[in-house]
Amino acid sequence: MGSLWEQESRKIRFESLNRDIKTDVLIIGGGMAGVLCAYMLHQSGVPYVLAEAETIGSGITKNTTAKITCQHGLIYDQLIRKFGMERAEQYLKANEEALARYRDLCRNIDCDFEEKDSYVYSLDSRQKIEKEIRALERLGVHAEDAAHLPLPFSVAGAVRYPKQAQFHPLKFISAVSEGLHIYEHTAVRELAGTEVLTDHGKITAKKIIAATHFPFLNKHGSYFIKLYQSRSYVIALENAPDVHGMYVDEAQTGMSFRNYGSLLLLGGGDHRTGKKGGNWRELRDFAQRHYAGAAEKYHWAAQDCMTLDGIPYIGAYSSGTENLYVATGFHKWGMTASMVSAIILCDLVQGKKSPYADVFSPSRTILRPQLAVNAFEAIASFLTPTAKRCPHLGCALKWNPYEHTWDCPCHGSRFAEDGSLIDNPATGDLKL
Repeated sequence: MGSLWEQESRKIRFESLNRDIKTDVLIIGGGMAGVLCAYMLHQSGVPYVLAEAETIGSGITKNTTAKITCQHGLIYDQLIRKFGMERAEQYLKANEEALARYRDLCRNIDCDFEEKDSYVYSLDSRQKIEKEIRALERLGVHAEDAAHLPLPFSVAGAVRYPKQAQFHPLKFISAVSEGLHIYEHTAVRELAGTEVLTDHGKITAKKIIAATHFPFLNKHGSYFIKLYQSRSYVIALENAPDVHGMYVDEAQTGMSFRNYGSLLLLGGGDHRTGKKGGNWRELRDFAQRHYAGAAEKYHWAAQDCMTLDGIPYIGAYSSGTENLYVATGFHKWGMTASMVSAIILCDLVQGKKSPYADVFSPSRTILRPQLAVNAFEAIASFLTPTAKRCPHLGCALKWNPYEHTWDCPCHGSRFAEDGSLIDNPATGDLKL
């Protein structure tokens, strides 16, 4: 199993670290967020180094559906109600700037960048759609009500957000990483202050950005309770229709649609990592019913960090850590959030104030309903008798029969059948 993007991209190789070095900023993690941080620091003339445990783009980035949009479900009505107009405007403007930055960069990059209208639909709630349109109008966005979509089912309504975008993420990341100061196959084994140890060298930095998908330091920031991970699935179909846009259900367990060339990418089957869900079976059943003449060419799965309130954590790692920053919890909108992270963090590490920092602050309140759900899952897992425990914090692992992996329902670490680590926050293999 491999994603569509892996099949159609060239890889740039970077050497491993083999000596001790010093730098102003160390970026840990070579996904889209980390590489964009490196790119922006490079453009600003700030000394930096990026350390990636495997190869750039080989983790979560390669499994995205690669939509670049300010429209993240029916979020703006929620933001106004929970946080007020000022925070909602900050969120909107940050994502609008992210889209504009991608648009400017992609003018000179062959990465299949396309402007597309984005749609969030509801199968059963006309009221939700109307509320979101009113919220967007209050924020100065001209969003339209779309009652009829080129999808094989009827909807109660949809919000159309014009001139968003989609692209090929690995073609993009290969292009922007050329000439950057990157070390691949350089896993960080230990962090003490702003000094880190790798297998073959020590990196001393003035400031550190943790862009590792799930934050790796447990004693700061409470990310082990502020985040959970969710899996979602994609199949790429040949001989399926062009839907002329990007579509996503407002329900978290709904389906998404976009085209890439002659392929239709059908996403869904979501579930909390370590729990049961629809997976590829749900998508294949749907395709068989509605696209009977289509053939599956690729299939893959993605994993996303989910926050307590739907907004990423971008900024200072915690109130008790100095010169340490984080980008996590992208909530299934990783491409746009990666650029937002780079914009905010590159300001912060240079001592500048970001106009978007407040709404994304990792130190904002954790008193949200999802906190109780996360706590319950952790306690239930700790009390489950099993021989296989996650090396991260000791939760009971669950066997995933569809992907043949051991998955952690607490924090989302995943291990292959032989115990080798697939996804963090665990940092080592499972001892079977």
